[in-house]
Amino acid sequence: MRRTALFLTVAAVSVTGIALVASYLLMPEAKPAVGIPALVRLEPAPFLHRLDGDWQRGGLPADAPLALVSIPAPVDIMATAVSNGQWQVCVTAGACAVPGSGMDNPDLPVTEVNWYDAKAYAAWLSDATGETWRLPTDVEWAHAAAEMFRDDALGVESDPNNPAALWLAEYAVESARSRDLDREIRPVGSLNVNSLGVHDIGGAVWEWTSTCLRRGEIDAAGNILREADSCGIYIAEGLHRAAITDFVRDPKSGGCSVGVPPANLGVRLVRETG
Repeated sequence: MRRTALFLTVAAVSVTGIALVASYLLMPEAKPAVGIPALVRLEPAPFLHRLDGDWQRGGLPADAPLALVSIPAPVDIMATAVSNGQWQVCVTAGACAVPGSGMDNPDLPVTEVNWYDAKAYAAWLSDATGETWRLPTDVEWAHAAAEMFRDDALGVESDPNNPAALWLAEYAVESARSRDLDREIRPVGSLNVNSLGVHDIGGAVWEWTSTCLRRGEIDAAGNILREADSCGIYIAEGLHRAAITDFVRDPKSGGCSVGVPPANLGVRLVRETG
């Protein structure tokens, strides 16, 4: 009788242990606390936009044409750029590289990350949350920047008989950009906020987009005759637009196709809502 009772007790403990192991194995893997910034919803609405890229008219440099554009679908954009603290979670998970600037202050925006780093973070965040995160397009970023987006047109036509006019205009613009360049990296959310609730537009950190550098030609009326993308070089948005080679982490050391280079490169993502 005692042997039977002992056998039943051992059997019950074994079954319970197996059930606990099975239950543990069937439990979903815990997701990391990713610390997503506040989001701002962007709804499709047409607006006049200076297109990105390098353009020519009659074989000479020209301002990019203006076009009526709209984002194709609603998206949520991060109200602030990705911080060091948020990036650290991805590093700890083994999905992101340590940025060139280090991560000593978790409240500062992550900097010295290249386009591939930014894509890796978006892929990890998508997997961690079960949502679709990606880099914004130039048009999405411009929509989010709202009144803080800067038109980068020179406003001077190329004159083959007087090339100095364009050179002087370019020099004046680049000099102004150099004077306006903000090199102080502040904690995320502390620089400014626009009418949509998006923070830190045009500060010391430029942000990668998914838009490849575009090269095109327009006619006298500004109509597009031809255009082609040059992927491997991507548009970074900030105080002004910059075309940056995809592997560059520190633009001050080179990699900017033209003009004053960005002070720093960081990341702000959009979340698809469909």
